[in-house]
Amino acid sequence: MGKRMSASRRGRSPGRTGSLLGAVALTAGLLAGCGSDAGLKINVYYAPEDNFQSVVDDCTKASGGRYEVVYNKLPRPADGQREQMVRRLAAGDDSLDVLGLDVTWVSEFAEAGWIDEWTGEAKAEATEGVLPGPLETATWNGKLYAATKNTNVQLLWYDDRLTPTPPKTWDEMIQQAQALKAQGKPANVVFTGAQYEGLVVIYNTLVESAGGKILSDDGKSVVMDAGAVKALEMLKKVTTAGITDPSLTNSKEDEVRQSFQRGNAAFELNWPFVYASYAKEKKDELKHFKWTTYPQFEAGKPAKTTIGGYNLAVSSTSKHKAEAYEVALCLRSAKNQKFSALKDGVPPTIESLYTDTLPLDATAPQSDDNPSMETKYPMRETILDALKDAAVRPLTPAYQNASTVLSKVLSPPSEIDPQKTAEKLKEQLADALQSKGVIP
Repeated sequence: MGKRMSASRRGRSPGRTGSLLGAVALTAGLLAGCGSDAGLKINVYYAPEDNFQSVVDDCTKASGGRYEVVYNKLPRPADGQREQMVRRLAAGDDSLDVLGLDVTWVSEFAEAGWIDEWTGEAKAEATEGVLPGPLETATWNGKLYAATKNTNVQLLWYDDRLTPTPPKTWDEMIQQAQALKAQGKPANVVFTGAQYEGLVVIYNTLVESAGGKILSDDGKSVVMDAGAVKALEMLKKVTTAGITDPSLTNSKEDEVRQSFQRGNAAFELNWPFVYASYAKEKKDELKHFKWTTYPQFEAGKPAKTTIGGYNLAVSSTSKHKAEAYEVALCLRSAKNQKFSALKDGVPPTIESLYTDTLPLDATAPQSDDNPSMETKYPMRETILDALKDAAVRPLTPAYQNASTVLSKVLSPPSEIDPQKTAEKLKEQLADALQSKGVIP
């Protein structure tokens, strides 16, 4: 979920990559005729990302002529990305090497045997310095099945001319919105209320922030405890308080962004991509566009905000696994994660990058064309705070089915009957978890 984009043209990150490269280079050197001149291609299947080709080219260069990295661009919609990979993997297609997986797909692909476990030096490098939340999305049953490429987390965005002091809790946000409405000022709370994954993200954040569970930790059974019911109550409360727009049930990320930018709302719950859009489209008012961490469910208990992002996995059918691991590590290296953050607006998974003060090209002065995390991510400390205590969506191989059930039953949120809706979810999620195989 959330906005995403790409990586760095300036070589590999320091650390164990060098030793891994050396080991792979020795193996590759023994395979006469396997250099890029002989046509060895490492195929990367990944979502559309504006600057990703630059990263791919960089990783081709880093191979020293041993292979060419090929960017196979997947469809833009997430469902289309998954469908294309699922069908090819299920058919045993051995042309897939590195797979770009939404954070919700790792357990499904691992359980199906479509991706390999990361071990040894590759695992050590893939996990070094990675924040716990993003790392959790790359694991299944205690094993690492992917390397984190980028993460994402929603914040609360507001205009300090309307709200000099932002709300700390959902109840405060509702009260402030109602007070603004009474004054005839922009008052709506806007968020992703359409019947799709965005609504599931909102609900999961509320559940986790209320201390609840939707599924068991092993993803095999439905819990829907008291915290999950409380989350339903809050979703009902905010959508029946007179502070949401009639278009809520059609609102996805960009509709939410546009509504706030048009001055139709007081509070926006959305991903960090909105800052770059605001800076481009309302530059004169940017100084008033502020952010803070997600509102708390209960005062004094930090919200546990659901993270998004993408991970890189190695296909179990790949004929060139050593090179595939090397390429995956290159694509998500520290330099490339920084490039992705600065050029394409996707937050890194490596914690140290949030305190990196150097511009993209450290040999040149900082400028609009040579930005730093400080200039492009003024909200980086807030993002980091949220990521340190983040929530992940329920980890289960049947997540696709579970998400479909959740979004359908929760929509429209204004018609939620907390107890009855909880029972309905419990029943239908139990059926979803019993699904045999995966839905293409």
